[in-house]
Amino acid sequence: MNFNYTAEELVFRDEVRAFLRDKLPRDIAHKVLKHKQLDKDDYVRWQKILHEQNWIAPGWPAQWGGAEWSPVRRHIFDEECAAAGAPQVIPFGVAMVAPVIIAFGSEEQKRHYLPRIHATDDWWCQGYSEPGSGSDLASLKTAAERQGDHYIVNGQKTWTTMAHWANMIFCLVRTDNTVKKQEGITFLLIDMTSPGITVRPIITMEGAHEVNEVWFEDVRVPVENRIGAEGKGWTYAKFLLSHERTGIAGVGRSKRELDYLKGVATLEMTNGRPLIEDQRFRDKIARVEVELMALEITNLRVISSDAKGRGPGPEASILKIKGTEIQQAISELMMEAVGLYAQPFLPDALDGNWQGEPVGPDYAPPVTGHYFNYRKASIYGGSNEIQKNIIAQMILEL
Repeated sequence: MNFNYTAEELVFRDEVRAFLRDKLPRDIAHKVLKHKQLDKDDYVRWQKILHEQNWIAPGWPAQWGGAEWSPVRRHIFDEECAAAGAPQVIPFGVAMVAPVIIAFGSEEQKRHYLPRIHATDDWWCQGYSEPGSGSDLASLKTAAERQGDHYIVNGQKTWTTMAHWANMIFCLVRTDNTVKKQEGITFLLIDMTSPGITVRPIITMEGAHEVNEVWFEDVRVPVENRIGAEGKGWTYAKFLLSHERTGIAGVGRSKRELDYLKGVATLEMTNGRPLIEDQRFRDKIARVEVELMALEITNLRVISSDAKGRGPGPEASILKIKGTEIQQAISELMMEAVGLYAQPFLPDALDGNWQGEPVGPDYAPPVTGHYFNYRKASIYGGSNEIQKNIIAQMILEL
């Protein structure tokens, strides 16, 4: 592969930069760059701006509003958005359930859901993990019994990101207990306003409400909300997870955070000298930067395969492992850089409207919350231990 941008790609990069300069709301960018928490309105505002530009779905077919960008254009866009402080496009609709609907859904489902996802008229969440069924997802127990033209769903999902904001959930349910566990799973699209659904918050280590429990009690779901055939949900789930793991790599965001880390290290003093002048600390930064460069090249190879119609394969697991390891390493180095100022953690300081007095420099309070939040990165989307098993079985054939 040639990793030098062509003249056409450089023109596109300039177009993206101009768009971000003119259209990205400054208050949202400030929150992102300062590691503040975003609210639902922040995400929706930005995604509707991308919708109006027809840039929200770069990987979709043009028929459904996709930009149909090359892998390099998608990479440029992600990198420039991250550098400018644009929020990540929430993946559950655009990058996760939409590819499943495009690949396996009925024409009626495509016509109904895809325009709504494109315009962020629906907010989706993911109903996969359950208590005891996280890494071993195929052991899930949430049951759906068919009664006429409806399924009756009972069970529980957990760690459901942003379910408290969602009006739709794509959900794996068990419809057959008499077959191999992977063969008895069905993929349903469920309206979160349906009677019988309860959402309960889970407060994470940094004091944030990001994830939830979702309970289903005799929830009626029309059969027309089933994707594909009954009992084939495991196939669709694996397809979706490969897209999720590719996105988790977060190359652009890690580049931005690495630059932020270098800036902090330039300011922080150790024995009267900036920390960046400490040889050991510079070595740690250099090691992460080299790994990030290698991840970027690997990411381009994987999305190139996706562009050829093959879809991301088991190599997406490599992106997930290395991407999350790099994210965690950068957050750990940030903690080291701010030193003692990381200790008096103030959860309120993560609020974008916080006006309190920081302990130490103003960039220190969010660092600890950022560190806590990224502890989960190596678990969600399939734990890194599971990803290593996938690599061993499907790539190395061990």
